[in-house]
Amino acid sequence: MVETKFTGSFLVTRAIVPRMLAAGSGRVVMISMNPETMTRRGFVPYGPSGAAVDALAQVLAADLTGTTVSVNILLPGGATATGMVPEDVSDKVRARLLGPAIMGPPIVWLASPQAAHVHGEQIVATEFEQWLARRAR
Repeated sequence: MVETKFTGSFLVTRAIVPRMLAAGSGRVVMISMNPETMTRRGFVPYGPSGAAVDALAQVLAADLTGTTVSVNILLPGGATATGMVPEDVSDKVRARLLGPAIMGPPIVWLASPQAAHVHGEQIVATEFEQWLARRAR
């Protein structure tokens, strides 16, 4: 879990950000999780590895401020049907899980020209439309 979530995120950004800077632009969208999950009992190593990804994104955003590469954090906004939900979870809980498609619209928007000046933001996918509306004001 730590290798996949944190080390993988670190290695990918370490490899691609210099190329983005050399190309003159780029967008990094780090996928994180709700803060409650990061420290929830029984969620080791899932929660702490997610917290590390969140911290990595915040540091990258700070380091890349003023450059042509933006870094933003996207969280789903609730428990998602990722295929990692334990088998003993009740059908009632399982029915409330968010589908992975919830992440699509904000990721596509963050990669679009409309998001050219969005940097260092933490966006919750379930609240994406409201977030956009607040930005438009």
